[in-house]
Amino acid sequence: MNPIHQNRRALSATEIVSQLTQLNGETVQGWKIIDGAIEKSFNFQNFHETMAFVNAVAWVAHREDHHPDLAINYGSCTLRFNTHDVNGISASDMFCAKAVDKLFKD
Repeated sequence: MNPIHQNRRALSATEIVSQLTQLNGETVQGWKIIDGAIEKSFNFQNFHETMAFVNAVAWVAHREDHHPDLAINYGSCTLRFNTHDVNGISASDMFCAKAVDKLFKD
């Protein structure tokens, strides 16, 4: 198991804001805090591209053993990460969000 996922704890509000700022950079449509989770929507040209992205996300989630909530539409997918066992947002959520962003950019 990736060491980032061991000994998890909920991040403080300051840590969340700091890590979201690093994660989003200058991106206006980046990750947002919504109802105790970090969430981001990704847009695609068609259903095939959406599903290819979803399958890549599934591979990351399986590898990291940390799974997002997914909302899938024809040309978009919205991901939500939070860590249920700490009842908040953890470093695992930020790590997986960064991995998903890398998929989208590559």
